Order: sequence, then C-alpha cells, then structure tokens
Amino acid sequence: MVAETTYETLFILDSNHYARDPGGVSKQIEDIITEAGGNVLVNRLWMEQKLAYPIDGHQKGTYWLTYFEIPGDGLTTIARAFKLAESVVRELTIKLEPRLVEPILANARGQSAKEEGAEAPAAEEAKTEAAPA
Repeated sequence: MVAETTYETLFILDSNHYARDPGGVSKQIEDIITEAGGNVLVNRLWMEQKLAYPIDGHQKGTYWLTYFEIPGDGLTTIARAFKLAESVVRELTIKLEPRLVEPILANARGQSAKEEGAEAPAAEEAKTEAAPA
C-alpha cells in the first residue's frame, strides 16, 4: 500500500469558462483527482483578478484552491490531466508539511485552528512579561 500525502494546488482558471459553468469547472477538478485515486479535502474559489501579464491571451483569471490526498504515483496522472483541461490556464501543486495540514485545512474551510486559541494567551503573557516596567 502506498502512503497518501496531502497536497495543495493553486489553479488559474479561464474566467470565461468559470463564469459560464462554475459548478462544472469545480466538478471537473474534483473528478480528475478522484479518478486518479485521490480524495479531495477542500475545493474552493479564492479570487478573480487581472493577471500581471497575459497568459495564452488571457487578461484575467479565476484563482481556485484545492487540497487533496493522493498516493505519490497519482501526481503525474493528475498533472497531465490538468494540463489537458480546457478551463485550466496554469496550476501549481505543492506538498504540505504534515504538521501544517490541519491548520491549513481549517483556514481553508473558514474555521479557526484549535492550537491558535491555546497559543494566543501564552503569547500575550510573554509580551506582557517582556515589556519594560
């Protein structure tokens, strides 16, 4: 059995494709990952904005974030499928550090991480103690 790793992919999507069929574009991304043996954890819109420079004639793009788990051998399969997908202008996939997966996923879901609440008072206390009297 191959161990699954958590990845983050940032897409720049064709804004026209996304505007015409937002559900279809997000489903296409999910389908590519699940067909390669992956499991989508979070799939969401980030923003839409003008690109810094034109890419293949596109002046603006829709930025889309996807977090997923997949065995390492599935990465080449999905990378090729993303390049062939008509709605994907560019994509970048990174491997997430295992200890950061839960806080990142909580943030992507709009939740606060459990550790933040515990660390905040200690940090405030340290600042108070370090302040000169």
